[in-house]
Amino acid sequence: MAYATIDKGSKYFNTVTYAGAGTTTQSVTGTGFSPDWIWIKNRTDGYSHVLQDVCRGFGATKNIASNRTEAEGTTGATGDNYGHVSTSDSDGFTVTHTINGSDDGGTIRKGTHFSGNNYVAWCWDANGTGVSNTSGTITSTVSANTTSGFSIVSYTGNGTGGATVGHGLGVAPKMIIIKGRATTYNWVVGHNSLSTNWGKYLTLSTTDAVETATNVFNDTAPTSSLFSIGTALGVNTSSSTYIAYCFAEVKGYSKFGSYTGNGNADGTFVYTGFKPAFLLIKKSSDAGEYWQIIDNKRDTYNVTFNRLFPNVSDANNTGLNPNIDFLSNGFKCRTASSGTNGSGGTFIYMAFADNPFVSSKGIPTTARWSGLY
Repeated sequence: MAYATIDKGSKYFNTVTYAGAGTTTQSVTGTGFSPDWIWIKNRTDGYSHVLQDVCRGFGATKNIASNRTEAEGTTGATGDNYGHVSTSDSDGFTVTHTINGSDDGGTIRKGTHFSGNNYVAWCWDANGTGVSNTSGTITSTVSANTTSGFSIVSYTGNGTGGATVGHGLGVAPKMIIIKGRATTYNWVVGHNSLSTNWGKYLTLSTTDAVETATNVFNDTAPTSSLFSIGTALGVNTSSSTYIAYCFAEVKGYSKFGSYTGNGNADGTFVYTGFKPAFLLIKKSSDAGEYWQIIDNKRDTYNVTFNRLFPNVSDANNTGLNPNIDFLSNGFKCRTASSGTNGSGGTFIYMAFADNPFVSSKGIPTTARWSGLY
């Protein structure tokens, strides 16, 4: 049996849940590393997602929201995405609602640390502030963790078809998420399971089904050093800045694939080679279905009930039926829900590990306890 190279997934990805203190600043700990990409969601109330990263820098003007199309730093002004990450710390991060040293008070902290509200933060480790990468026709700034297969890429578009951008991973990414920092276009998601030549894409900020376009990823699959972009405004407007999150597959730690739903409560099983800690799912074959995030901190045993949706600002949703089991070697759908297991539907996913099915020392992981069966 092939062994994993990462025995503890939480060294590179971790989920932290916390209660908002309502203070001017609040320290959140428990990640186990200094996170480079932080994605926060208010679980109690319907406030926008808060996404910040080390390449763009942390601060009041660096928010972007997965459920919105606004440019970087403007979502706070809409009234539903208040608060921001001010620093990444050695074991977590600090959130605040101060701007230029002033306490703006009130509900301005609701996106990150309002008193009486509960939050979840999904955190990834890259490699610090980033370095210049000149591998592509567009020079990028890249923070790459080649061990965990994750890089944050900042670049400025040139509006030219067939442009290439260096991602720094050393192996071809299986999934790329891109957002224009200065534009109001949708988030763009490329995924290896949508098409082998990357001629199709999804939008993280909508419920749209998979779309075909030659001007997004230029009908060109990523290589070990580059990803390609066309002239689509969402990825390559001349002189506009972009942020891209790139993911390569690492055995026993991460998996990016697809499955077909069977429409049955004894649902489809998907082998990942590890016990999942985080799962992002989208029905790609049909429009109208939300993206869904499930993790091992909001649900500590099977069956998972708690879901959050990247494309809307909704609070935590527990649904009417059990959703998915996290198993020692993958996940299994436990509902006929059209959003995760609709009969004949095609679903893409992104998953990160709690532990590999078998460690590098040959030790098998333990299964999660079931609170239902």
